Amino acid sequence: MDFSYPKIEKLKSKKIIDLLFSEGKSVSKYPLRLVYVKHDFEEDVPLKIGVSVSKKYFKNAVDRNYFKRVLRETYRLNKQLLIENLEAKYCFMFFYQTNERLSYQEINQKTVQLFEKFVKVIQEENNGN
Repeated sequence: MDFSYPKIEKLKSKKIIDLLFSEGKSVSKYPLRLVYVKHDFEEDVPLKIGVSVSKKYFKNAVDRNYFKRVLRETYRLNKQLLIENLEAKYCFMFFYQTNERLSYQEINQKTVQLFEKFVKVIQEENNGN
């Protein structure tokens, strides 16, 4: 099992980020939200992900950066849930959407629930087609 988060998995492309916001679908598990789009990129990785914490909820950059680090860490530890169940390549944007200061354990638990919900939605979409 690979628990790394290499640079190649980081979502950096402005075009793909714009595509996510214009055509992406979303799954939520309060206070987390995952916006996703199926995208066939050149790199040989199953998914690319970016994280975001709004300035609206946390005015101080220190607080935003803390929650971004927590989101990246929970993704890194739980990405196997996604990789094992995805057939296509996806791009994700992972959001923290509340001003509540949840503990790491709560965020990790919500991340697992969100990833499971996402996998269920994708499986339903694939079975519907």
